[in-house]
Amino acid sequence: MIKELVHDEAVLSTPCEPATAEDAGLAQDLVDTLASIDDAVCLAANQIGVTKAVIAYQDDKGGVHVMYNPKILMALGGAKVEESCLTHEEPVRVTRFAKIKVSFDELVDGELKARRRDYMGWTAQMIQHMVDHCKGKLV
Repeated sequence: MIKELVHDEAVLSTPCEPATAEDAGLAQDLVDTLASIDDAVCLAANQIGVTKAVIAYQDDKGGVHVMYNPKILMALGGAKVEESCLTHEEPVRVTRFAKIKVSFDELVDGELKARRRDYMGWTAQMIQHMVDHCKGKLV
């Protein structure tokens, strides 16, 4: 279901609780909402008002991926970049890393399965932005 974006800093600055397999409906809401916004490429659950650690992002080929409980384990190649955010008015400069290793859960047959993957470039930047949202960190 498509949800309204939340701009309330009290919600956005609240660290997210761990997600469970029962949050599959929330993940679908994220995917639906992301698809409904022109030029949007990533979205965290707290941006639609739910403080659970679930994110969705679109890859270079247009595929959408969902991560439950993402955590950055390693980051290399930091640089200052300018980012925009769907729930923040002005672009900001932040440090992002060119390569990251992420642990996260993926929903498979109704159960969360632990995963670890390396990401680079634009995808790494999106994931870092969404992990910041999960931590309640405002850009």
